[in-house]
Formats: sequence, C-alpha cells, structure tokens
Amino acid sequence: MSILSDFVHDIASLLFPARCAVCGEPLARGERTVCTFCRATAPLTGYWDEADNPVARKCWGLVPVERASGFLFFVHASGWRRLIHGFKYRGAWRTAREMGTWYGRHLKQSGLYDDVEVVVPMPLHPFRRCRRGYNQSEYLAEGIASQLGVGVDRRSVRRRRNTPSQALKSRRDRARNVEGAFAVRRPERLAGRHVLLVDDVMTTGNTLLACAAEILRAAPGCRVSIAAFAVSRHEMGVKE
Repeated sequence: MSILSDFVHDIASLLFPARCAVCGEPLARGERTVCTFCRATAPLTGYWDEADNPVARKCWGLVPVERASGFLFFVHASGWRRLIHGFKYRGAWRTAREMGTWYGRHLKQSGLYDDVEVVVPMPLHPFRRCRRGYNQSEYLAEGIASQLGVGVDRRSVRRRRNTPSQALKSRRDRARNVEGAFAVRRPERLAGRHVLLVDDVMTTGNTLLACAAEILRAAPGCRVSIAAFAVSRHEMGVKE
C-alpha cells in the first residue's frame, strides 16, 4: 500500500509539483511550503533569543510588555514579501500556519517564552474578515501555540472599529487611527495569565501596542508579550 501511495505521490508531483512559496521552485520530497535553500537564507532577525532587542525597545515607555519579538525582516520586492502577501491577501492560510509553526519552534527553543499560557491572534474587524474569509493571524497563532504547547484564544479580544489602512499615515496619525479600536469582551479568560499577542507584520507597532494596552487594561493581573512574524528594518533602526 505504501509503495502504491508513493507511486501516486510521485506522479502527482510530476503533474502538479508543489512549489516554494518564496522562490517558486518545485519542492523536493520532505520540504513543506518553503524550500530548504530559502529557509537557510531567510532574513531572520534572531530577536526571539534576545530579551533586549529592537522590537522590545519599540515598546519601552509605551506599553509594559514582558517580551517582544519579530521572526524575519519584511523585505520589499522579495519572495518573502510575496509569501506574506499570499497568506494575507490571496487565501494561502496554510502557509500562515506553517510559518507560525516554524516561528513557534524558535520561540520554544529560546526559553524566553516558556511561561506563555495562551496565544491571542490580532483580531480583524468582522467586515474585513468576511471579505477576506479568514484571519491570517489566527493561523500564525495556531502554528506558534502548537509548538509552545498552549491554546489559542480567538474570542476574548475583538476589533470594534474597522480602521483605515495605516500604510500612508504619519506616525502620529497611525496612533490616533487605532485609538479605541480594540475591546476585550471576556477579560476573565485572560486575567492573571501570560498572553502572547500574535500579528503578521509590525511596522511602527501602533496597532499591536494599542491592542496589548487594551488587554492589560481590561484583564487584571494579565501579562502580555508580542510576536510579529515580520518587522520593518527601517522602523527597527536596522541597516539593510
């Protein structure tokens, strides 16, 4: 039976080869989503191993987060940008979960996130979620949580305002844009727990920090850490 399965798999691979979400080349047997070469050359930050890192410093003096990390740098005009846009806009939610699993493995190995008790994805407004069909941050959160051995809470935090895109706004306008955008409807589920708040891309950090601040305000005794899949080199003060 396994020989037949292998034969069918080989034929299917020849006719419809799975391709790397970054470079577009066919994946070899045993490779998932991203090929070995692209994983080896990924623009990883290494921040998950450092309590004091540029993402954490973005939070200092603004929101008292426990830990903060980004997995890789957002590189414009690259295959990694295409991968992120694939799970953000083009329905490739399985890619988000696989990338979350990869990220979660590194968070687990670092030891800095061992006391995380629940993973919370950044919520989408219902209108945007309905239009997109899913929330990519939920799948990133699933992958991360699977490696940390904790659950995902998709319901306690909601987005109550469908805020305009932050992309072309000034730093000050970005902060104003997300004021009052989030609400915690089940604070008792987060109270006294260490929450890992997960998002796909962090630029200035205003959106993530606004959500983290609301969780801390609403859930007594709660602690919050932040994990963004991709971060901006420019905003982190890192040279190309």
